[in-house]
Amino acid sequence: MAIDAVTTTTAASSAGRASLAENFDTFLSLLTAQLKNQDPLAPMDSTQFTQQLVQMTGVEQQLLTNDLLEKLVSNTGSGVATAVSLIGKEVRASSDQAALKGGKAEWTYTLDRPATDVKVEILDSKGRVVRTMAPTDNDTGEHTLTWDGKSAGGSDMPSGTYSLRITAKDSSGTAVPSNIYADGLVTGVEQQDGSTFITLNGVLVPWEKLVSIRQPEDPEATDTALTDTGSNNNSDDKTSSPAAA
Repeated sequence: MAIDAVTTTTAASSAGRASLAENFDTFLSLLTAQLKNQDPLAPMDSTQFTQQLVQMTGVEQQLLTNDLLEKLVSNTGSGVATAVSLIGKEVRASSDQAALKGGKAEWTYTLDRPATDVKVEILDSKGRVVRTMAPTDNDTGEHTLTWDGKSAGGSDMPSGTYSLRITAKDSSGTAVPSNIYADGLVTGVEQQDGSTFITLNGVLVPWEKLVSIRQPEDPEATDTALTDTGSNNNSDDKTSSPAAA
């Protein structure tokens, strides 16, 4: 229901703005024609001219107000307030970017069908290829690529944002479709120029690029379960020892 409301409001705002813009253009045309065809011996009264200018400014302000309202309506559905709920959750986003930290960067990619030739290229922020690899596992499905942060020459690359490019072909030389994803924990949310971004693995990713969201496992609960299981096993071992004797 919320999505329908936002869509309806946005559509109404757009329609209203189009109507105002049409009236605004008509007003300018009429005002210009009036100024061109006024009687030189009886020119337009300055007070009347001022009132018309005020009316023109009012129409312009209405247009700007509608733009602002449309942006606010859009931010209601996908703004910071909504995106904040993702902090601390594990997500997958359609993104070819990953941050190199501590000599490690990781991507997930999928192949729509088996490939015989796959070339993986890692590019820096300026689009320059710093490393090229040829994976051996090229079956259909999901694959994980972990980069050690070294260039083609073996030198350590500086920390920062890098992107992944995949070129895959089958035995006939036909391109095999692929998709690249970023998996990780959301650590922040921010808004730039009216667009919402999440911080994923140290990289800003547009909100609309999200593919899946899931609650991370609670490590404390896992540790507790393992401890309880271990305690029960020890108790059983102690009980069984005398019986064996």
